[in-house]
Amino acid sequence: MRATNASVVPTFFLYGEPPRDVADHFLHLENLDDRSRPAGWTIRPHAHSALSQIFFLDSGGGEMRTERGTLAVSTPSLLLVPARLVHGFTWQPGTTGRVLTLATTYLKELLAADASLSGLLAEPACLPVPREGETMRFLGACLSRLASELAWCAPGQATAIEGQLKALLVEAARLSHGARDQGNGIRSAQADLVARFRAAIEADFTQCHTLRPYADRLGVSVTQLRVACRRIARQPPTGLLQDRIVVEAKRILIYTDMTVSAAAYRLGFEDPAYFSRVFQKRTGLSPRAFRNKR
Repeated sequence: MRATNASVVPTFFLYGEPPRDVADHFLHLENLDDRSRPAGWTIRPHAHSALSQIFFLDSGGGEMRTERGTLAVSTPSLLLVPARLVHGFTWQPGTTGRVLTLATTYLKELLAADASLSGLLAEPACLPVPREGETMRFLGACLSRLASELAWCAPGQATAIEGQLKALLVEAARLSHGARDQGNGIRSAQADLVARFRAAIEADFTQCHTLRPYADRLGVSVTQLRVACRRIARQPPTGLLQDRIVVEAKRILIYTDMTVSAAAYRLGFEDPAYFSRVFQKRTGLSPRAFRNKR
């Protein structure tokens, strides 16, 4: 039986916890198996509206399923999960690691301190970490120190926490960009633009289906937006926009009893036939065929 509304993928505070307001400097660190082991190592698809996450995984592995596809997760690695991304996990039993969750407002504040970090966590990513080497030891020590600082109150606690977070973000950025991307200001600016474009899509994808209003709001030309999306996201901006629309359409078709026409109107289409063409172009199936296949 389908649900009667279109809010079909749960939005949690932390996984399994009902949504609540997120404090500007919210920060949480826990072991991966705190929630994964009781759940049988399967975390069902969900999202966090105002929280971003960094996983440091030192053994085991698995996969992350997102609205954009499945990402294999090897270890050791850093796994980056942007806010609002619908994601779920299937872990190998016994996988170990730590999960850092922080308010997106806090993340933006930390990243704003260094332009070379711009664009970090704009996209989901699994960043391999060399098992033998300074980076592995540094990340483990950094998170251990962060856990210690969060567990007590002492002079300079806030400064110490911020220092460990910045160090962690720097390592993540270096792993993400690689040596060839260090100091590449053009790429950093483009990654930031794509991140802002994704945020704009999230806010308005049921109201705006053309690129010009987005480009105007972001202060760039449509051409600049196209170039950035092709370089950073490996697809045109129209593809990113339509992918988000189709994700929501799939949720409606799977979990509600809305007709295809009603779903089209809810998603901002004046012509249900055009909605069906967009859906089929992105999925290979008509909306009706997709629903029947489920």
